Amino acid sequence: MKSLYRVMVLAALVLPLAGCHLPGKPRLDAEDVRPDEVKDFTKLYASNCSACHGSDGSNGPSIALANPVYQAIVSEDDLRKSIANGGPGKLMPAFAQSAGGMLTDAQVEVLVKGIHQRWYKPGYLEKQIPPPYKADVQGDGMRGQQSFQTYCVSCHSDVGGKKASGGSVTDRSYLALVSDQSLRNTIIAGRPDLGHPDWRSALQGHSMSDQEVTDIVTWMAAQRQADPTQPGQGKEQPRNGGEETHE
Repeated sequence: MKSLYRVMVLAALVLPLAGCHLPGKPRLDAEDVRPDEVKDFTKLYASNCSACHGSDGSNGPSIALANPVYQAIVSEDDLRKSIANGGPGKLMPAFAQSAGGMLTDAQVEVLVKGIHQRWYKPGYLEKQIPPPYKADVQGDGMRGQQSFQTYCVSCHSDVGGKKASGGSVTDRSYLALVSDQSLRNTIIAGRPDLGHPDWRSALQGHSMSDQEVTDIVTWMAAQRQADPTQPGQGKEQPRNGGEETHE
């Protein structure tokens, strides 16, 4: 009995000292932060962007955000609009609460600033001038088909019974999921993480012009077929590569 009494006395003395650290009781510093209060770029990027753009900004199914050429052509305002509004009917969802997403304007801004600060490389292209993020000219599909044959067909068309090494980019299922701006981004910036050249090296000794890029996007967009079973189909597609998304 004396032993039991001593244990009870000891417990009575120790338990008050344990306070909020009792087994099973959460610590104040371990409480979850409300999703709309998260302001850490790494956490926001991991939960909202990494699945499509890669955990380190590359090797994902969508455009490599860590690609310095892409960062050289996209402005913070373009990123902001893309993250906030997405690409209606395409793979890129809208993330801003104002557009039906889950992120506050402040969280969108954290992503915009974080992406730019982490992967933008000042002076990366030096005196080289890439085609602009948005098309400055009207596209022509007939010229675009010719330019596609010149710059793209060697990797994106089946030749001699062999499958295209870069896959088919005129497949209607693929085109139904990507925006014109996404096509334009990839043509200009390439996918170095996947071995896809940028606008400077698709053809040795000749860089692609804004007109050529825009024409190719126009021709590719024309390959889409109105199909009610495909997302975003049945609507007229823009022909100048100008959708606001970085899919």
